[in-house]
Amino acid sequence: MKLSNNLYNRVLIILYALVFIWSSIFPKDYYVWMLEITGVIFIILVYIYFYHKIRFTNTTNSWAFIAACMISVGAHYSFPNVPIFNDIKDLFGMERNNFDKLGHLVQGILPVLIAREVIIKHDIIRNFSWINFFSFCVAITVSGMYEIFEWFFIIVLGDNQYTSDVLGTQGYVWDAQSDMLCALIGAALTILFGHKHLVSIANSVHLTQQNTQQSPLETSQGFTLE
Repeated sequence: MKLSNNLYNRVLIILYALVFIWSSIFPKDYYVWMLEITGVIFIILVYIYFYHKIRFTNTTNSWAFIAACMISVGAHYSFPNVPIFNDIKDLFGMERNNFDKLGHLVQGILPVLIAREVIIKHDIIRNFSWINFFSFCVAITVSGMYEIFEWFFIIVLGDNQYTSDVLGTQGYVWDAQSDMLCALIGAALTILFGHKHLVSIANSVHLTQQNTQQSPLETSQGFTLE
């Protein structure tokens, strides 16, 4: 049975609260934990800002939940030391723990979902191709700004084990570029395989605005599908 949006959101909040409590209990380093968990705080602030303006879909809420959980896991162990990815590193003979790369993949997915909801529900752009383009640009901008923040962080504190634990660089010279590539891939995959989500947002907006019994195809009027 499909859960209502409100009930589904409550379930996600409860589940994440449990993950947060677990993450905060005896992490690898409390200073690392506090710095990492700011990523979750940023997601929460985005949701608070849009709370009375946009009711996000279950799809977007699910990916926000996934992103928050991944940050919390990384905060608990530190990103370069997440156990299961250490096992994967050893199994495949990798040089580094790649949990942070998975996180940057999600970093590309979530901004696309949020951006397209903001664009459609505020009626900023009506052409789906342009909606995808600007959503993609938002995702790449978020990724780029994050890498600039990491750069400043290393400039201030130096390139050492502490900053490696926080940023997950692990001495990899192309860390920033590969992080942005992962975000780009996540954003591109969302656009390539997320067309149904895009159309469903447009349909729900027009259904609400028109308050009629029109079919989903009819309620997409005004949007260009190219």
